[in-house]
Amino acid sequence: MAPPARPIPQTGLSCANRGRPRRASATLTADRLLAAATALNAAPRIVVAAAGLSAAVAADAAYRLRALGCIVDAPADFLTAQLVAAQLPPGAVCLAVSHTGATRSTVDTARRARHAGAEVIGLTGYAQSPLSETSTHTLVAGGQDLVFGLETTASRIAHLVTVDALTQTLLTLRATTAEQTLHLSAGVTADHSY
Repeated sequence: MAPPARPIPQTGLSCANRGRPRRASATLTADRLLAAATALNAAPRIVVAAAGLSAAVAADAAYRLRALGCIVDAPADFLTAQLVAAQLPPGAVCLAVSHTGATRSTVDTARRARHAGAEVIGLTGYAQSPLSETSTHTLVAGGQDLVFGLETTASRIAHLVTVDALTQTLLTLRATTAEQTLHLSAGVTADHSY
């Protein structure tokens, strides 16, 4: 008999099922997704920032946003990310991804974007973190690491699901624009398939 699932602080999800997409709604509401997608839709430019294991989530987000016709920069180097963020115009968006919400390079990038007048969408596993305090829109998915390795993977999966939900929401806001760029994306993908 398996031990009972323990609640995860700040998320309402349990160890046994917190990585499952159907449970993500415990902390991630449609209203929060719509507000973040609306900011992305209006943004003249977007910079995506992350470090470490969150970089894979950021790369996925950048690709999906480009496929929807957004102008996106996703520098791999954190100094470049901070420089780009500091140059964002008002109305631009910084999408910052950090499981802990406390990764210095990612939080500093988000702070530079806010200082420049841009909006910040923080994707994190913690409702209370330096990233969530800096963000204009906070998306909380995943949660506290209870078992090193396994829980970290579950949080990344939760973040990928959140990126999917965010881009699907954005798609509904820019269907006409996205149709052309999605067609281009499909063509690029088809060109690389056998």
